[in-house]
Amino acid sequence: MALSNKQKQKIKELLSQKIKNKLTSYGRETTSMPFLARLIQDNEKIAAYSFIHSMATTLGMSIYEDVSVIIASENSYEAFRNYGVGGAISNKQKTVISNIVTGLRNKERTASIDKEVKEVLEASAENGEFQRSGNIADFYMNRDGEEHYFEIKTVKPNIDVFEKSKTKLLEWVARRRKPIKVYLAFPYNPYYPKPYHRFTEVGMMNPPNDFLVGDEYWDFIGGHNTFSELLKTFDEVGKKFRDQLNTKFKEIAKEKIDSY
Repeated sequence: MALSNKQKQKIKELLSQKIKNKLTSYGRETTSMPFLARLIQDNEKIAAYSFIHSMATTLGMSIYEDVSVIIASENSYEAFRNYGVGGAISNKQKTVISNIVTGLRNKERTASIDKEVKEVLEASAENGEFQRSGNIADFYMNRDGEEHYFEIKTVKPNIDVFEKSKTKLLEWVARRRKPIKVYLAFPYNPYYPKPYHRFTEVGMMNPPNDFLVGDEYWDFIGGHNTFSELLKTFDEVGKKFRDQLNTKFKEIAKEKIDSY
């Protein structure tokens, strides 16, 4: 199963509304970029950069969460974004999780999410307390009676992000107090066609068992060819708005940004 016509239409409507809102509401915040203006020597290109950067900030990671829900809704019992995991965490569970992450960082152990989950569940949950931080999963789906929790991050994180994400994933297991599936997911591979490789990952994750990148993620939640069909859907929306976006770039470029 990949994308149905209904899903494609929902995704197109979501993207179209985001672009329309930005075309209507955008106002350049930065009016002076004296160094960049002198280097680039093209006000329209700088205007385009300014708008695209603003657009990317507006979409953020939320667009991937919204699209994930649309995709998973047709083949899962339930699917939500910003899902509260709930549950309490005990000091013993925190100690076990901290030891796992430290061992991975120091290369004293090899990442194995199944083994790590087992260790967390074996730790006593007695006297656990609710911890607000780390309680929200970016995306959650329940499929065939199995719970899947996802942390969706930008594609070039620093080492702290990998460590914090690993900690969060294992804390979700502790909160649920039962075997669940937890993942760090990246919406695309910035190094394609080469395999994803980031020096900051340093063996913290156990791909693809708790780390999904690009097509691995999208095809996992939607089925074979979901990623390629999703790209085509984005492409169709982009072509639809191409002329409007070019007009917007020219409009913004009329206001020179070099005021020095």
